[in-house]
Amino acid sequence: MPADEILIRQEGRAGRITLNRPDALNALTYDMCLSIEKALDTWRHDPQIALVLITGAGDRAFCAGGDIQKLYDTGIAGDFAYGQQFWADEYRMNAKIAGYEKPIVSFLQGFTMGGGVGVGCHGSHRIVCETTQIAMPECGIGLLPDVGGSYLLMKAPGRMGEYLGLTAYRMGPGAALYAGFADHFIPADAWPDLIQQLEATGDVDIIASSAKHPPASALPGLQSKVDVCFGGETFSDILHAIDAFDDAFSDETLRKMQRNDPLAMACTVALLHHLRAQNASMPAALEMEYRFTSRAMEHGDFLEGIRAAIIEKDKSPKWRHRLSDVPQDKVNAMLAPVENSMLRLEDN
Repeated sequence: MPADEILIRQEGRAGRITLNRPDALNALTYDMCLSIEKALDTWRHDPQIALVLITGAGDRAFCAGGDIQKLYDTGIAGDFAYGQQFWADEYRMNAKIAGYEKPIVSFLQGFTMGGGVGVGCHGSHRIVCETTQIAMPECGIGLLPDVGGSYLLMKAPGRMGEYLGLTAYRMGPGAALYAGFADHFIPADAWPDLIQQLEATGDVDIIASSAKHPPASALPGLQSKVDVCFGGETFSDILHAIDAFDDAFSDETLRKMQRNDPLAMACTVALLHHLRAQNASMPAALEMEYRFTSRAMEHGDFLEGIRAAIIEKDKSPKWRHRLSDVPQDKVNAMLAPVENSMLRLEDN
């Protein structure tokens, strides 16, 4: 890993982590995941460190996702173990952020998607600004919302989690606060002074006094329609409800879903319903996500999704299943317990 892809240092009372790949929208590499985890382990019992600040370089993105080129290359070559180990290690890092003993403050400007949500949206103080755009677009590449994203979606109001996960809706600051992906709206021009104060004092109580009312969002106004359209028990039920609703909202919703992998969407619905019924913890959500992602290359549509979106960019993926015909036994198989799983979260 180039030494400057991630900047880790101590500034005053703060441990500082800066994702430093602005030309790649700070996309998260495997080595960056391991570096974040190592820093958290180092600072956990360091009395000089009162809190951790996570930022992204540049104005365009906090972190727009994971760097998936090597996942694709290894998967196409038939090496599924690399991806399985990558996701196991990434999820362990996500779990450590969620369960960290000290405050973790993230500054989520611009694009915060996929792997960026895993780094930025599980800490104790999640700050958004005018440019924030948070989304979980995994179903578009043959994955389900992972890196603990399913845990956040499960806790969103009503059936908003299903809507956000199946449409990859981009949440501005107001929507992110409403859906539970963020805690405070603070204009970006106030961030440098706030960071300086946090470094000097180590006191997260000053964050709330800097917060402002966020810009208005359309998302709360969609709640009633979302709950009707996404209230069914299965993905098939949801498709029927959307079709029956027959208005501009349902037309636009279906159009967005038609871009995505039917298997991934059906598994997303099953996953969120399972987590909600169990009132699941973050580690439990990660374990369920791993069931799917560990199989996604060999038995799912991940490699085809990456080919169409990233490699050949033809935007015409050939999914294994039609939108209206995803076998339930296939969903069950993708979410079944994994024998000899590489995932180990007990160190969290």
